[in-house]
Amino acid sequence: MFNRDNWQEIFETIQKNKLRTFLSGFTVAIGIFIFVVLFGFGNGLTNTFNKFFGDDATNVFFVFPGRTTVPYQGYKANRSIEFDNGDLKDIKKNFPLFLEYITPRISRGGLVKYNNESNNYTTQAVGPSHQLNEKTIIMFGRYINENDIEKKTKIAIIGRLVAKDLFKSKNPIGEFIDITGSSFKVVGVFQDDGGDNEERKIYIPYTTRQLIEKNTDKIDQIVIGFKPQIGYAGAMAFQVSLEKYLRSKKFISPKDQNGIFVRNVADQLKQNQQLAVVLQWIVSLVAFGTIIAGIIGISNIMVFVVKERTKELGIRKALGATPKSVIGTILLESVFITTISGFIGMMIGIGVLTSLGKSLDAYFITDPYIDMGVAIFATIILIVCGAIAGYVPARKAARIKPIVALRDE
Repeated sequence: MFNRDNWQEIFETIQKNKLRTFLSGFTVAIGIFIFVVLFGFGNGLTNTFNKFFGDDATNVFFVFPGRTTVPYQGYKANRSIEFDNGDLKDIKKNFPLFLEYITPRISRGGLVKYNNESNNYTTQAVGPSHQLNEKTIIMFGRYINENDIEKKTKIAIIGRLVAKDLFKSKNPIGEFIDITGSSFKVVGVFQDDGGDNEERKIYIPYTTRQLIEKNTDKIDQIVIGFKPQIGYAGAMAFQVSLEKYLRSKKFISPKDQNGIFVRNVADQLKQNQQLAVVLQWIVSLVAFGTIIAGIIGISNIMVFVVKERTKELGIRKALGATPKSVIGTILLESVFITTISGFIGMMIGIGVLTSLGKSLDAYFITDPYIDMGVAIFATIILIVCGAIAGYVPARKAARIKPIVALRDE
């Protein structure tokens, strides 16, 4: 392998056959390049699914009231279902083994003012546990607490972009804002990894919203966080039990799919993760297909190379070259070209993935990447296969008798 004459002969052969060498190397490089890029895109799809669920808690149910479609136990169809504060207490009482937290949510939109600044924002009336659900990060001040709920205080926690819009560079803590005609004291500023829409929200105590709306106890939806230790199977069992309980309490037929709706984030996450895995496998199979195509390409080229050099090999054997040295020369040339081309294709592919960055977010591919270990492993596989592709025709050529090789045209 480290024989100087062998390497000199290889470089001379490459110099004399530039087109052939280029085609051999290009086949290998493009195969690795396509593999790296496609595999990186597959990882980018997985990142997109994880990012979609990553900014909120995943051990959560969202329970929405609906409208019945069939009569049940003396109640007519087309009846609007409503949730109230009593439902919160009953769920806490009946499902203590599953429940980690529970919070209502009442969403309203409207004009918010501060001095001469104003804009329309979504205001969500929630409980203290809502911070766990949204993974809300408090930048300044504090979040809603139980004292706010009990005393129905008029306090507000505003998003980072709300603070920027209304207060500019001024500290908003302790200032009062007008939310659709009611004055609220700003006690906190938050940020949210969910993006700009999340940071243009305002949180207030749900009991305060109920007080403003004629002292009602109605709520729009219920957010339930279950204990992570119950696992996926426990979460599904909890969902079934919860739906059954609420249907019984609200007199909704078990066959009525529209009376209430439960969105199980854990179930959605599992389904999307399974989809992401399937897509990753599909992309990986296509990527490995390009490697196989590269192996076939280099194999065909090596067959042609050996055939082209048949007379040359016959002369070398006539001069005393052993079959082992003939095989070694051809094999070393094949491995050398495959190795250099493979690593060039790998590095270009990694460079393309790195340069793409966030430019493919619109196509649901977030931060595409490939582990260096996977890229090197795929390159080594192609190098090994390239060696095999060179060995088979070289072994065949080494068996040809010199007199037969010299007759070849």
